[in-house]
Amino acid sequence: MFGHVIIENLVKTYLTRQRKGLFKSEVKHVPALKGVSFEIKPGEIFGLLGPNGAGKTTLIKCLTTLLLPTSGRAHINGYELTQQDNAIRATIGCMLMGERGLYWKLTARENLIFFGALYHLNPKDRRRRADELIERLNMGDIADRSVETYSSGQRMKLAFAKALINDAPLLVLDEPTNTLDVPSARELRAVVRDLNEKEGKTVIYTTHIMSEAETLCDRVAIVDHGETLALGTVPELKASLNRGAVIRIEGVISAKASQAVSNLPGVSQAATTAINGHNQLTVMAHDQQTVLPRLIETLTAHGAVMQKITPEEVTLEDVFIARTGRTLADDTRVK
Repeated sequence: MFGHVIIENLVKTYLTRQRKGLFKSEVKHVPALKGVSFEIKPGEIFGLLGPNGAGKTTLIKCLTTLLLPTSGRAHINGYELTQQDNAIRATIGCMLMGERGLYWKLTARENLIFFGALYHLNPKDRRRRADELIERLNMGDIADRSVETYSSGQRMKLAFAKALINDAPLLVLDEPTNTLDVPSARELRAVVRDLNEKEGKTVIYTTHIMSEAETLCDRVAIVDHGETLALGTVPELKASLNRGAVIRIEGVISAKASQAVSNLPGVSQAATTAINGHNQLTVMAHDQQTVLPRLIETLTAHGAVMQKITPEEVTLEDVFIARTGRTLADDTRVK
């Protein structure tokens, strides 16, 4: 069935060589995916969320036949991965490398016509499709300029248009709003929503921006260290926390102070991230009224300077912190 994806225990392990002395080296096994399994239903926008190095891009490169999985199975649009890869490629639209997948000496129109030819569209259809996408994405004023003259945001918009050229039932978009300004990112999300609601396209959408996923995705999977930590709709994931309160403290907060807070009775998680030159401590507690006085006392005793204390509603970011004990700002790539 088009737009349907089934992933069963997918594993991907990279083999790298590490130098040991001048003439010796050893093979190192780096696990990128550790038995990922889930189903993406036809007609939904499915979010893959996680920090850099979580395994999101490796997963979609496997699903789009760019990487061979080490083990496991997957069916995409009714075709079996590694067995019917040509059929899979013909029925998906991909935005995986952003602007790096474009030909900079060609214009936007020439790029789109060229990629249409790779999908075996006849000359009339590829020109028509290119014209439609240029109009839909408001690219008329730059369509006949060479890509090397574009801004980074304009190139990202063209990369998005390239993913739509074959009018595929399944779109795979890897960090599509990366480098876009706020209005352009909002415009792209509106097009994605329109493609889903009016044309019934299934969308796999990877991002590390939780607020983006909250507003756009029907269901999300939180991925970290190559594993699926949580899966469900946004309300389901928020409800799964079963926490009494989320408290955010902004100010100057040391790692020692954060650790002391995490050891307080009634605190389930505490994680610190840097924001605009200061720290933000996110605390999950079972009982806000009981924990808050102890929290302030502990931070003060450890020399923290608190500028703002805000109890807030649970977000997807809080779900991630609850499952991992870290924030999305942490980079989990294997060094």
